[in-house]
Amino acid sequence: MATIRKRGASQWEAQIRKKGFLSQTKTFATRKEAAAWASVVESEMVRGVFVSRTESESTTLGTALERYRREITPTKRNTAAEEGRIKLWIEHPLSIRSLASIRGSDLADVVADMQGRGLAANTIRLYLAVISNLFTVARREWGMESLTNPTEFVRKPRLPRGRDRRLDGDEEARLMESAASTSHEMAAIVRIAIETGMRQGEILGMEWKHIDLDMRVCHLPITKNGAARTVPLSMRAVDVLKALPRRISGRVWSYQSSGGFRSAWARVCPRAGIEGLTFHDLRHEATSRFFEKGLQLMEVASITGHKSPAMLARYTHLRAEDLAAKLD
Repeated sequence: MATIRKRGASQWEAQIRKKGFLSQTKTFATRKEAAAWASVVESEMVRGVFVSRTESESTTLGTALERYRREITPTKRNTAAEEGRIKLWIEHPLSIRSLASIRGSDLADVVADMQGRGLAANTIRLYLAVISNLFTVARREWGMESLTNPTEFVRKPRLPRGRDRRLDGDEEARLMESAASTSHEMAAIVRIAIETGMRQGEILGMEWKHIDLDMRVCHLPITKNGAARTVPLSMRAVDVLKALPRRISGRVWSYQSSGGFRSAWARVCPRAGIEGLTFHDLRHEATSRFFEKGLQLMEVASITGHKSPAMLARYTHLRAEDLAAKLD
């Protein structure tokens, strides 16, 4: 039987002692709440389904996040980005709440607040992913089996439809002319992007030791999704790379940071009179061209590194007129 006693002026403590189980104690605001908790716990013990909630009820979200940052985040590829998200969660009022007390409705309020502040849907989903993984780790590795993952009860913001911006009319010629007026290197980077579908970071990180011009391949040891891949090079891409000078550092490009490249790229499109085109749109352009050349789904995925057909579809925008020509 549970023992329920009054503690202080406004607290009631429920304590359960049962053979074969560690003593369970919890404090409540009313005797009724204490009795209800004791009844549930004793029933679970009798039925053999009891799992101690002591640790999850005494560990705050902030404390758990600190441990997660020490033990789990260093194993991730993009540690800096995740540490930034963890920092904001720790600064949130929810961080002083116990893990066991956090519900889906609490996170739904956070999502609504983020949306009200104009955060993008994918940004919000990334913040929720941190909490989801934290609860998963706490259940599987930290002995808090009683926890329920609150993110399972939150409606995630819908992602917007993928961008469908492609080079139109004479935009490619104007883009290349403008890039060349910036520098020979800028023009080469733009051409490599169009020919290979590689991401900006992958291109800027290229090293000669990973390129085999005879075999026409470029190996990428580190990619956004954490998996290495080898990208085939078209003859046009090979010609561009052959024309480049070799640097003592072994790097293909002189840009030392993505920030420096972005500021240079920001001048290219306005000078060409092109609106609404981002550098990442060149990856969309390349991916669509691969399909237009007749490559199959798995062939394109092996080039671009997309993990699923759904993600690959977001990057593929075939022109209706090109499809119409195939119907003749």
